[in-house]
Amino acid sequence: MNTTLHTLAGHQKDLGGGFIVRRVLPAATQRAVGPFIFFDHFGPVTETPGREHDVRAHPHIGLATVTYLFEGAQMHRDSVGSLQRIEPGAINWMTAGRGIVHSERKPEDLLDQHYGIHGLQLWAALPRAHEEDAPSFVHTPAHAIPQLQVGDARARLLIGEAWGARSPVAVYMPTLYLDVQLPAAGVFELPPLYAERAVYAVDQDLRLGDAALSARQMAVLPDGETVRITAGPEPARLVVIGGAPLDGPRHMWWNFVSSRKERIVQAAADWEAQRLGQVPGETEFIPLPERRFVP
Repeated sequence: MNTTLHTLAGHQKDLGGGFIVRRVLPAATQRAVGPFIFFDHFGPVTETPGREHDVRAHPHIGLATVTYLFEGAQMHRDSVGSLQRIEPGAINWMTAGRGIVHSERKPEDLLDQHYGIHGLQLWAALPRAHEEDAPSFVHTPAHAIPQLQVGDARARLLIGEAWGARSPVAVYMPTLYLDVQLPAAGVFELPPLYAERAVYAVDQDLRLGDAALSARQMAVLPDGETVRITAGPEPARLVVIGGAPLDGPRHMWWNFVSSRKERIVQAAADWEAQRLGQVPGETEFIPLPERRFVP
C-alpha cells in the first residue's frame, strides 16, 4: 500500500488523577467508520484506594455501546435490570434503542486495591429501522470469542466474520471489530473484509505498507485494498474496526444519537423529566448539559 494515510490523532482529556481518555471518533474529517461513530481509548492507569472514576447514571438513545477491557474491571448496571462485572476479553454490547440508562462503577471488591484499568468504549449507531428498538444488554464472555492465528498475528474476532470464523456477538448491520497482537517485527495482512475499515495503534508505532502510524492514532484504510501491517522492534497491539457504511447521517448531542433532530430534543426532555428509566440501586445521575441541543 503506497497511499498516503488518512490519520486521526484524536484529542485527550485528563479526567483527574492521570486518568486519560483519548477520543478519536467522531472527527471533523471522519464522522464514522462502518457503524462506529464514537471511539474512546482510556488508560492505562493505576487505580488506587480512595480514587474512583465512576460514571454516574446517564441515558442513551439510538446507539449501542460496546465496552472492551484490556486490563481491570468495571461494574455495569442499567435500567433493564442488568448487573454485570466487565472484565478483560469480554464484549459487552448495550443496545439503547428508544432509551436506556446505565452506570459504570468500580467493583466493590476493588475499592481498597491497586489495579490497572485500560480499555476501549465504542458507540455503534443503530440502523434507522432499529433506532427505536427495545433496550437490551448482552455480555459475551472472553472464552466465547474466536481466537485466530493470521500470519504472525494473534487475532480475537470480537465482532463480525473473518477468515472462516464468526463472532457470537449479534449485531444490526455488517460490523467488524478485531483485537490483534503482533510480536516484534511481526506482519499482519488485513484483507478488505468490509467496505469501511480503520486501524488503531493501541500501544506502539506501526507501519501500514510504506506509511508510518504512530501509537494512539487511527488510520482509515482505502476500500478494496489488502493492507500489510508491520510491528516495530517491540510487540504491538492494534484494533481494527469497520463494517458497511451507515444508512445516512446521524445527529449526535451529549449521549444521544438519532437520524432525526427532533428525536434528540424529545430525549433531552425525557431525561430532564426522568422518563427514560432508573438504574436499580443508583441514587445519583448526570444532569443534562447546560448548553442545550438546538435543531
